[in-house]
Amino acid sequence: MSSGKFVLLLVIVVGSITHGMPASAAEHTKDTLAVVKANVGQDKAVIVDVREKKEWEEGHLKEAYHLPLSRLQKGVDPKSLESDLPKSKILYTHCRAGRRSLLAAEILEDLGYDGRPLKEGTADLLKTFPAAD
Repeated sequence: MSSGKFVLLLVIVVGSITHGMPASAAEHTKDTLAVVKANVGQDKAVIVDVREKKEWEEGHLKEAYHLPLSRLQKGVDPKSLESDLPKSKILYTHCRAGRRSLLAAEILEDLGYDGRPLKEGTADLLKTFPAAD
């Protein structure tokens, strides 16, 4: 196979694999956990856990608001959401490993929020923030 045909085949294969998958333009926040903790402590920010219900029930941060990524992807009522999560606050999204937090932050940004995805997963955050009882 010539190199030109190989490149074309590679483009077709990669395109078919990624077609329909959301491209993530967002990056994890550069805010350190100390800054996150300070912002939450000063009521400037909310930690939003975007894991699914079963994961949430297995353990979560005491201060976190639960908003599963699947619910965000289906669509949420913006007015209802704003009653729980004011647009004036930073929303630090987190999940188990960081990928879903990126997607959730993008959706929240599209809704007019300051979404900042955390790279740290739940296990890392539990070293800094208290767990729920």
